[in-house]
Amino acid sequence: MVRLLHVLVVEDSENDMKLLLEELHQRGYEAVHERVQNPAELTAALNRHAWDVVLSDYALPQFSGPEALKLLRGKGFNTPFIVISSTYGEEAAVDMMKAGANDYIVKNNFSRLVPAIERELDAAQSRRARTRAEAAMQFLAAIVESTDDAICGKDLDGTIISWNKAAERIFGYTAGEIIGHSISILYPVDRRDELIDIMERIKRGQRVGLYETVRLRKNGQFVPVSVTISPVQDNSGKIVGASAITRDITLRKSDEAERFKLIEELTESLKQVKTLSGLLPICASCKRIRDDQGYWQQVETYIAEHTNAGFTHGICPDCLDKFKNKTKVAA
Repeated sequence: MVRLLHVLVVEDSENDMKLLLEELHQRGYEAVHERVQNPAELTAALNRHAWDVVLSDYALPQFSGPEALKLLRGKGFNTPFIVISSTYGEEAAVDMMKAGANDYIVKNNFSRLVPAIERELDAAQSRRARTRAEAAMQFLAAIVESTDDAICGKDLDGTIISWNKAAERIFGYTAGEIIGHSISILYPVDRRDELIDIMERIKRGQRVGLYETVRLRKNGQFVPVSVTISPVQDNSGKIVGASAITRDITLRKSDEAERFKLIEELTESLKQVKTLSGLLPICASCKRIRDDQGYWQQVETYIAEHTNAGFTHGICPDCLDKFKNKTKVAA
C-alpha cells in the first residue's frame, strides 16, 4: 500500500532531490514535494502548505541547513527537520541536533532516511496528541477556576488535594490553607455521619447526586449548599478519590424564607377578615339592622363593625329622577 508523504526539500541539487524521492518511493511512499533554495522560497512554501517533514542539505550556495532550521522554528513550526549532508561532520551534527534538528544523515547512507522519517512522524504525532491533551487540560482548568461553584478534589481518606477560587470565596479558606487537610473541616459536627456515608458510597463507585445540606465556613458560619459528589478514577479505572461541586444557595434560601413568610402573613390576614353570615333582622320600614345586643343600627354602622368594608355616598339614577320630580312639583 502506497503511503502519501508531504516533503519539503531544502536542496540546490535536483539530482540529489531525485535520489531522496526514489528512496522514499522504494520504501512505499508517494512524495508530494517541493524544492526550495533560499529563505524567501522556504517561507512561501511553509505558508502555502502543511508539510509532514523537511529534508535539508547542510550547505547551499544561497542558504544553509542551520538557517533553514532557525527560520522554521522561528515561525513556530514543529515539523520534523532532518539534515542530509554530503559529508559527515560530527561537530556540525551535534550543533544541528542542539539547535533542534531531529536527525542528521549522510547522503551516502540513505538506508537510514525512511526509518528516521517514520520515527519522527510518530514522535510528531505524539507531540501533537500531547499538545492537544495539555490544551484541553488548561481549558478545563480555566473552566474550574472561572465557575461560581466550589470545586474541590479529595482522596479516599477525605484529604483535600485541589481547591478552586469559588471554594475560597464560599468557604473562606485559601487553597494554601486547606489543601492537605481533611474535608471534615467543612462539616458541622452534627453532619459528620453524612461524610462517612458519602465516602463509603464513593469507594463503591457510586455517584452522590444533587442534594441540599449545610457546610461550615472558616469563620464558623453555616452556609446552605447544594452538592454533587462523583468518584474519580485513574487511567486503569481504579477509584482514587472524589470530586465535589458545591453551590452556595444562601440567596435562594433567603428568597424562599421571604416567600413563606409572606404566605403565612397573607394566610393570617385572611383569618382575621370579618364576614357576615346567617339571617340578618332588618326593619322593613327604616331599614335599620338589629345587632346581637338587640340595638337597632344603621346599615352602614352594622356592616362597618362586622366587615372590613367601607362606604361612599351618592345618588342612584332612580332616586335622582324622583328628587327632580319632587322639585318640579314643589315649584
